[in-house]
Amino acid sequence: MSDYLVIVESPAKAKTIERYLGKKYKVRASLGHLRDLPRSQMGVDVENNYEPRYITIRGKGPILQDLKKEAKKAKKVFLAADPDREGEAIAWHLANALGVDQTTECRVVFNEITKDAIKESFKHPRKIDMDLVDAQQARRILDRLVGYSISPILWKKVKKGLSAGRVQSVALRLIIDRENEIKNFEPEEYWSITGEFEKAKKKFEAQYYGSATEKMKLQNEEDVKAVMSSMKDKKFTVNRVVKKERKRNPSPSFTTSSLQQEAARKLNFRAKKTMMLAQQLYEGIAVGKEGITGLITYMRTDSTRISETAKKDAMDFVTSNYGEDYVTKTTAAKQSAKSQDAHEAVRPTSVMRTPESLKSILSRDLYRLYKLIWDRFVASQMSPAILDTVMAELQNGEAVFRANGSQVKFPGFMKLYIEGTDDQTEDKDNILPDMAEGDIVEAVAIDPKQHFTQPPPRYTEARLVRTLEELGIGRPSTYAPTLDTIQKRGYVALDAKRFIPTELGEIVHGLVSDFFPDILNIEFTAKMENDLDSVEEGDIDWRAIIDVFFKDFEKDLEVAENEMEKVQIKDEPAGEDCEVCGSPMVFKLGRYGKFMACSNFPDCRNTKAIVKHIGVTCPTCKEGEIVERKSKKRRVFYGCERYPECDFVSWDKPIERPCPKCNELLVEKKVKKGVQINCTNCDYKEEVQ
Repeated sequence: MSDYLVIVESPAKAKTIERYLGKKYKVRASLGHLRDLPRSQMGVDVENNYEPRYITIRGKGPILQDLKKEAKKAKKVFLAADPDREGEAIAWHLANALGVDQTTECRVVFNEITKDAIKESFKHPRKIDMDLVDAQQARRILDRLVGYSISPILWKKVKKGLSAGRVQSVALRLIIDRENEIKNFEPEEYWSITGEFEKAKKKFEAQYYGSATEKMKLQNEEDVKAVMSSMKDKKFTVNRVVKKERKRNPSPSFTTSSLQQEAARKLNFRAKKTMMLAQQLYEGIAVGKEGITGLITYMRTDSTRISETAKKDAMDFVTSNYGEDYVTKTTAAKQSAKSQDAHEAVRPTSVMRTPESLKSILSRDLYRLYKLIWDRFVASQMSPAILDTVMAELQNGEAVFRANGSQVKFPGFMKLYIEGTDDQTEDKDNILPDMAEGDIVEAVAIDPKQHFTQPPPRYTEARLVRTLEELGIGRPSTYAPTLDTIQKRGYVALDAKRFIPTELGEIVHGLVSDFFPDILNIEFTAKMENDLDSVEEGDIDWRAIIDVFFKDFEKDLEVAENEMEKVQIKDEPAGEDCEVCGSPMVFKLGRYGKFMACSNFPDCRNTKAIVKHIGVTCPTCKEGEIVERKSKKRRVFYGCERYPECDFVSWDKPIERPCPKCNELLVEKKVKKGVQINCTNCDYKEEVQ
């Protein structure tokens, strides 16, 4: 018979930890929370100091009964839920339900599921941290008060199934604000002049800079003509050469947020998928003779701290595999004020478990994410890269061109890993020929080009997570669920992996903005997050924070109940008849925006996508117009409106003007750095915009 009962959250962890601890310990799983606020009602007594009413979650009764039986048999119960606010709350709820004395050292925490870490953690049990519990309660109750107060109003005034929340409403606001910026954007013309030069039979490029005294903007063709006419011949004098050495430091190991961003950029993973895979790597994978072993540390963290043992192991690995020159000499960067320093960054539990050694064991996606985490961690303990940079200034008359070159002198951490960027740009060596002041170089070609400024890009998941983090909105555990919720509610859709608001999203945002401005106020929401963090530090009572918020919020609720007008999302006539039953077709508002449906529903269930003309005549039949359509997987493509008589189809958006070289169809092709106009017939291409 076992002497001790250990309760963790997942069955996968339970098996692994039981094997590590031996026969005296019985390890059981709670399968997450066992108690929570009721789903059918508010569950918070606002008249009684915001006292929460917790109930056993439906379906969890048998689990709780089993745990009670096991707890009665055990000499001692250890609560080993995850090492964060949520885990602390689960431990507290379990202690209450099982009659465990919370003043005893019953709480065990660990950042990784390895034999050494588990055994060490059981040598240092502690009491339940009520500050952490209160921080979780405060967030849970605040979110319940907001969600369960605003959502019923939206249900009555708009339609059922809608919701609003502290973090999701701000995320939706950011997406809508960006869409409005794009709609209101007015492109401005500007020009560039690129020169191709030659020195000692080596060719290189330089950009027009201005005059010898100042940088000049080329705003129109007249400015370009003035510059072109000021150049006397093809001979340019090198009047300045500046050589510098630049250091590039490695990025720190991952936090939850930076992991989600980098997985989106490099692996094309959604935030939800990244967290699901990271959970599997944390809870453990069967690794040869070692059995089931956790491969990474806990994945919900905003700390970049690394334990001294892990640092030493990484440095030893780098020394053995790359040499001493590649080992970092610097100390770790200072932590963010918000980071939970008891936690570590997301890192591999053993640097010796290289990605290559696990490739045959892990699935493709698990391997790719593990490799990303392993590479980033090891690179963070490597020396900076050293780059040689050169700037050469070339002059002809009044016109000055600048050539910039760089070359990696010492790769350092870049030998292993380079952080991704949102615009997918890559650093490449650009080696200039040797030049000295007074040298003469010859212009092979001078090429002026017209450009137009581009609107700000729509948010990708990575960019939105980064923006929320920079603004202090939400915390590591909230980013993935927030992005998931605004998509599930139909407030936003993804187009080419970028968020666009739906009509429903704009309606809900407008109502929340009019009646609950504080919920959408970025500074207010960020301050609320900081106040909630202060509860965790034991500096503020959680009830006081909620009271300050709720007094004003209650007034907004009363106004909204009385003054918010019902939004009638009426079925507009579509101006055509149903081809199935002959009844009029109408426009309806669905999860992904408007669509056409038969007015004779439910007797007739015919639906059609709304045809969007793009103003281009079909290049195949020369009769129909090109329309935008969506595939079953909601991917946009373009086809002739006369389909099936005409079978023209294209994934790339056709544009109205013909190719200047062959007079055939031009299309907008999405490339890594933006959009490029290409000819479908010849090799004509325009600059990426």
